[in-house]
Amino acid sequence: MSGKFEPKVPVVLNPPKNDPISPEYLAKCNGTDGNPCYVAIKGKVFDVGDKEAYQVVFAGHDASRALGMTSTKAEDVRPDWYDLEEKEKGVLNDWFTFFSKRYNIVGEVEGAKNL
Repeated sequence: MSGKFEPKVPVVLNPPKNDPISPEYLAKCNGTDGNPCYVAIKGKVFDVGDKEAYQVVFAGHDASRALGMTSTKAEDVRPDWYDLEEKEKGVLNDWFTFFSKRYNIVGEVEGAKNL
């Protein structure tokens, strides 16, 4: 794997967790009111900390489709990505790699399809 997704500042990550996270709980994890800020991609839940950029659109959701489509439209922020075009799936995989090198995986969305 090339280093194009490597963070500028090294990040020490915890081992990924596979704890089940309900969609209802994920929805609360939008970075507001003292809640954590989680973004899911392809069913894996990332703790993105206090990244305000994610809070606006993606926090509390599985944003797979929107990330693959490079979209910030609310209607695109949803977990279904299997019918994306191959190029969009590649973009989604790049986002997954980007997130996995920067943020801890804290669980998996219950009922999500496996990668």
